[in-house]
Amino acid sequence: MSAPAALITGGTSGIGKATAELLHTRGYRVMVTGLDTLAPTGLPEDITVVRADARSLPDIDQAMDRARRQFGSLDLLFLNAGISRPGPIEATDEDAFDALFDVNVKGNFFTLQKALPLLSEGASIVFTVGAGEGMGAAMTAAKGALLPLVRSLALELAPRRIRVNAISPGVIDTPAYSRMGISRETIDSWGQGIPLGRVGAAADIAEAVAFLASDAAGYITGDNLTVSGGIGIHTRP
Repeated sequence: MSAPAALITGGTSGIGKATAELLHTRGYRVMVTGLDTLAPTGLPEDITVVRADARSLPDIDQAMDRARRQFGSLDLLFLNAGISRPGPIEATDEDAFDALFDVNVKGNFFTLQKALPLLSEGASIVFTVGAGEGMGAAMTAAKGALLPLVRSLALELAPRRIRVNAISPGVIDTPAYSRMGISRETIDSWGQGIPLGRVGAAADIAEAVAFLASDAAGYITGDNLTVSGGIGIHTRP
């Protein structure tokens, strides 16, 4: 019996990279997609890295063709590709709005659609959702659109025993913050407002994805797992 196969979008840095590394150590065959594939990723050599823009259907097709040739089928599809365009409604222009929905919604939708023939019976699909507080209306809407999609897909794919779930990360220390010009001191200071007293690590999310992909989560579908260190507990019923 061959090792399970995983395809991770947005897998060359941050949460996607940490998940690829974790699954690799647990015996998965792993392929990741991303835009910055020309730069050194630091991933193990036997993890396949494919350049693909989540907004481009031809790029998605090429990635799926590669996965089909290399793996034959997929046991995990981690839809992690996404972009951030934080800002209030009055500062959100059409280009930013379109980019948010093209990557976070359209890209994830069609990646899954094109992966369907490759997904084995009993496979797991995991979406990264959740925009976090203060990220702005457009970004919250784009990420929030994925939750009803997850629930609908869980029902549609249940006859194939394919489970569809979401991960909602809290404040996670990834390179995305430095690319936005946020200092290390500022990131560390955010931990003071988190019940568990620290900013999350990409590895925290990777462990949650690995759980949802495992047989231990075999009776979980259509759900949203919040991994936030306790942020928002006081607002939940």
